[in-house]
Amino acid sequence: MTTQEILDKLPYGKSFLFVDELLHVDENGAKGTYTYVKDLPFYEGHFKNHPVTPAVILTETMAQIGLVCLGIYLLKNETSQNVSMAMTSNAIDFLKPVAPGEQVTITSEKVYFRFNKLSCKVKMENAAGETVCKGNISGMLISKENG
Repeated sequence: MTTQEILDKLPYGKSFLFVDELLHVDENGAKGTYTYVKDLPFYEGHFKNHPVTPAVILTETMAQIGLVCLGIYLLKNETSQNVSMAMTSNAIDFLKPVAPGEQVTITSEKVYFRFNKLSCKVKMENAAGETVCKGNISGMLISKENG
């Protein structure tokens, strides 16, 4: 499965897609990038006169690249096309703010994938190579009934 095939299977619309490029994926982890463009709507109110990327968006970005892209890869031989990943838990340490216009790189390392549950160690770095946030994210394989 190519990285483009994985990106094509992501279940997000353009306004909630936080993956620009999937650099690498294999059975042990994934790596990708995203740039938080300056005109994203949440910057208008988070925070006034000093916008930063909300922690929930940073977490979502790590989940999309580090968990969902990896999950799609791991399920590449799954016969059903009606399969998705849902985040079940996360424990993230936030170390540095991410400003509008910054590009980040997310790396995940599979901790385990069993009983339809995927758990990963994830790390987000800024363009300077500094760790912005890190932690663990887990998700569950969900079979969507009737399409």
